[in-house]
Parts: sequence; structure tokens; C-alpha cells
Amino acid sequence: MIILTIIILLIAYYCFHEAFYASRRPPKVQEEFEMPPGEIYEPYHPAMRQWMKEVRAMPFEELSITSFDGLKLYGKYYEYKPGAPIELMLHGYRGSAERDLCGGVQRAFALGHNVLIVDQRTACKSEGKVITFGIHESKDCLRWIDRLAERFGREVPIILTGISMGAATVLIAAGQELPKNVIGVLADCGYTTAREMIQKTIGEMHLPPKLAYPFVKLGARLFGRFNLEETAPIEAIRNCKVPVLFFHGDADDFVPCEMSRRLYEACPTRKKLVIIPGAGHGLAYPADPENYLKEMRGFFHE
Repeated sequence: MIILTIIILLIAYYCFHEAFYASRRPPKVQEEFEMPPGEIYEPYHPAMRQWMKEVRAMPFEELSITSFDGLKLYGKYYEYKPGAPIELMLHGYRGSAERDLCGGVQRAFALGHNVLIVDQRTACKSEGKVITFGIHESKDCLRWIDRLAERFGREVPIILTGISMGAATVLIAAGQELPKNVIGVLADCGYTTAREMIQKTIGEMHLPPKLAYPFVKLGARLFGRFNLEETAPIEAIRNCKVPVLFFHGDADDFVPCEMSRRLYEACPTRKKLVIIPGAGHGLAYPADPENYLKEMRGFFHE
């Protein structure tokens, strides 16, 4: 029995380390640009690099919060015009604000919005070593909303914006009671539940998803100190009271487009789902920026 327990704990720790643990990254030098890896992103690397160069040359204000569990988290605020709506942007799994949200500042400015891009827990300067698939990150999102209200007033309109895990994060946050100045949500290629995403990944590793997933969940609980199934985007969205605009590429082989369709169906508020033909994971905006901007203008500026 003792040997079996040790084996279970070792497997659970391995699952935790692979799925949730993130060691702190060394600071980048100014000449380095972190590009998303993979063949589908390579055609967009020149544009992404140019976006990063432009944003690095822009003035910004560094903002920070302390999370509910004591982590110092950081974001950069870029102002288009005082009093304009603020997009609160959250990046994806094992990403960073600069990498995953490159082009986001320019897109926000094109719409006349101010923008705060946040490095989520474990990313860059922000503290933390455990990624929780939106569970704790959604609580951080609520703290960021309060921080923006403290800094810019409680009347400034806020749009919650996220990509991939960031989309899941803002959808979970949107299921909470939000301040009245949060006017909407943009969810780009978000997933329905962490469980479905993890089981999909396990299956792609040629392992039995239903057999392996309990070890992942146990690892999260024992070593990450969080409940992986505390909530999920598709559950939280049913309590949402603000408009939601969904984007997804139909060539996304990481987070299936079908997940956004299911999230859209579950959403009870004013909503729209925009499918971008040929776009891979996280590439809806780079693949079709004109349509992306048109849909955002029509949805949020009504």
C-alpha cells in the first residue's frame, strides 16, 4: 500500500510539473523578441516583430496589483486618449503580454481605446510559479478591474479581453458580479473547460485521457493548491450579464473552434461569434485584421 501511494504521488507530481508549474523566466534584453513557436506562426513573425518594436517605443505606465494569495503582478498601460474605454488584455497559457498580445495595443488604438496588457502570474516580471488554467487568474482579473477603477475612476468603460487561456480567464471573471463600468467581453479562441483541454492533450500524447486526468487533477490539488474543477468558462458564462464577442479561427487545431460555438450557445447575453476562415490558434487578428476591427466596432460601439 505504501509503495502504491508513493507511485500515485510521483505520477501526480509529474503531471503537476508538466501541466501547471512554471519556473521564472530570465529578463529579456531589448534586442530579443519572443515569437510563438510552430509552423503556423512563422508567416506572421515579421509582422509580430514589427508590432513589438512599435510598442516598445511607445510611452507607458507600469501598474501593479497584489493578488489574493500575495503575488505581485504587473501590467503596462498605454493611453490613446484620457477617458477612452480601457481594454484589459490577458494572454494565454505559458505566454506573455508582449508575445501573445502583440498587435493588441495597435488594434486598441485603432478603435480609440486605451489598453492595459497584463503579464499573468508566472509570466515575465509577475510573480508566481503555478498556472491554474483561469481559476486563480480570473480572481486576478477582478483585482485588475479594481486597480483600473482606483487609477482612472469608476466611470471609465472597461472591456475584458483575452486570448486562449486569457479568454477562459475573462469568461470566468465575467460570471462574477462585475462593476457597472465593465461594458463587455472579448473572448478570442477560448476553451470550454480545463478538463476538456487537458484530456484532449493527453489523448494527443497517445495516453488514456480518462485514466490519466485524475492524476493531473490530484497534482493540481496537492502541489498547486487549487481545484482544477472549481469552475469553468462554460459554467461561468451562464451567469454573465454583459455582452460577449467571440472570435475563433476555423483552422485552430489546439483549442477546437467547436468550443467557442458551445460557449456562444451557453452565453445568455447579447453576443456574437465571428469565425475567421483559415486562422490557426490565436491568429484570428493577424489573419484578418480588417474584419476583426470591423466586428469590434460594430459590437462595442453600438
